[in-house]
This record gives sequence, C-alpha cells and structure tokens, in this order.
Amino acid sequence: MLMMRLQRVGRKNDPSYRLVIVDKRAGPKSNKHIDHLGSYSPKLGHVVIDKDKAVHWLSKGVQASDTVHNLLITHKIIEGKKRNALSRKTPIIDEAKIKAEAEAKAKAEADKIAAEEAKVAEEAAAKEAKAAAEAAPAPEAEVAPVEAAVEPEVAEAAPEPETTPEVAPEAEPAPETAEVKA
Repeated sequence: MLMMRLQRVGRKNDPSYRLVIVDKRAGPKSNKHIDHLGSYSPKLGHVVIDKDKAVHWLSKGVQASDTVHNLLITHKIIEGKKRNALSRKTPIIDEAKIKAEAEAKAKAEADKIAAEEAKVAEEAAAKEAKAAAEAAPAPEAEVAPVEAAVEPEVAEAAPEPETTPEVAPEAEPAPETAEVKA
C-alpha cells in the first residue's frame, strides 16, 4: 500500500521535510520514494505542494499520513476534518463534546434528584393516607355509639320528629368533611 508522508532531510536541529509517495513498508529514510510532491519547513512555516500530483495520487487510493492530511486540509487541497497527529501524547480536545457531556450529566443528576423527591413525596402521602385511614375509623366507631345513645334520649325527650332529623344530618357531614381533608 502506498502512503503520502513526510521524509526528513534537514540538518540536526533544523528540520525540513519532503512530501513523498512511498511504500508503507519502506522506512521513512530509505530514499525509495515513488514520487516527490513538495516540501515542508516547519521552522519557517514554508510549504510547497504540487496540488495536481497530490489530487492525482489521492484519487488512485494513496493514504495520507495524519500530518500530511492536516497540511492538505490547511492548504485547501482536500476538504474534511483534521486528524490528531499526536494522539498518544496530546488528544484533541473537543470543547463542544465536553460541554454537551457536562450538560447531559447535570440533566441526569437533576432528573435523579427529582425522581427521589417524587418518591419521598409519594411515601409521605402514603403515610398520611394510612394515618388518616387508621385515625378515621376510630372516631366513626366512637361517634356511632354516641349517636345511638343520644337518639333514644332525644326521641324520649323530644316529641317532635322534625327537630331530631335536623340535628343528626348536621352532625354526620362534619366528620365526612374532616376525612376528605385529611
């Protein structure tokens, strides 16, 4: 497989590179390149690339190294997204991705807290309903015998039947209303 890569040719502490087409298995300094496409001097920032040759070799299936790929994108010879040439040392920091992850994490925590609050509220409502249910039958049981005891006395003391029914309906709705509110 053929690669488009940089071949170092500069002196010590003064790097310069050739942009060459070479077999992937050949060493970078083997000088067995197939074609010479240009040069790159990182200290001076000087780049010379033969655009026609680069496009021709890329169309034939030649793979560009990460650094060469980024150079081609920078000089608008090809279009695409830049690659991380130093992935082992310094990963590319995608700020948008980090921000999205932080927002998703915050939302998940907020949902978790809301779910816990809802659960606590349901438990409290269930306890209140249970307490109201336990408290409500006891007063009804006490009220019923008292009313039964009161009714015979009222019936004996009051000869008019109209007065007794008016008092009894007023006494009954009050406990029912209290049950509904609790």
